[in-house]
Amino acid sequence: MEQRRTHPILIAAGVAVLLFSLLGAAALTGMLPSANTKPGAAAKCANCGVIEAIRSVQVKGESSGLGAVAGGVAGGVVGNQFGEGGAKALLTIGGAAGGAFAGDAIEKNLKKHTAWRVTVRLDDGTVRTLSQKAQPPFAVGDRVRIVNGSAIERA
Repeated sequence: MEQRRTHPILIAAGVAVLLFSLLGAAALTGMLPSANTKPGAAAKCANCGVIEAIRSVQVKGESSGLGAVAGGVAGGVVGNQFGEGGAKALLTIGGAAGGAFAGDAIEKNLKKHTAWRVTVRLDDGTVRTLSQKAQPPFAVGDRVRIVNGSAIERA
């Protein structure tokens, strides 16, 4: 009687299944090193840090010059209403100068807005304070990255 031999492909498949199972068991039990990094072994980020403070500040607006011009004209008109001769000219000039200064200050005050100052202590120990136009979606203690020197994103 003729004895049947196992085909070599079946033997190779059995060995492959056995090796695959052993590798899977070793990986699950931690005996096989993995490619995952440990939390402390992350690459250094030069622009990463932790938020130390967030505060809102009132920032005066930019002057376009219209307030100064309007204030100067109004001050000159008012100053021209007083005095005689040389005093009248002096009061007109003084009124125009004072009006221009006041008009510029009023324009800046009308255009004031709120900005947020975010203080970040970077991983290298330095401290950076960045100004944001909108309230940032972060809290003190959050880990962040500074992008392009002015924007902040979660790290």
